[in-house]
Amino acid sequence: MLFMVRMDVHLPPEMSPTLAEEIKEREKAYSQSLQRDGRWSHIWRVVGEYSNYSVFNVDSNDELHDLLSALPLFPYMDIHVTPLAHHPSAIAQATSQTVAG
Repeated sequence: MLFMVRMDVHLPPEMSPTLAEEIKEREKAYSQSLQRDGRWSHIWRVVGEYSNYSVFNVDSNDELHDLLSALPLFPYMDIHVTPLAHHPSAIAQATSQTVAG
């Protein structure tokens, strides 16, 4: 199942820079491990914001929820999830992906 996820990060202004950097490093390592195993298939930064749009390829809603809630930055995020389905006008159809639909 494919999902587009927007993540907006809101670190508290009173958070120490040391703690913020430690959380960001753990976030980077975790997200890159999910990218390597194919479950986090795309990530794009939103220009001018501490936000991203990502595409996840997972087996279920529950799996996506578990992955997102395990993000080290999760307590500081607003997250919006959109299930994706193939568009009938698309030239390329991903044959190895299952889509929500």
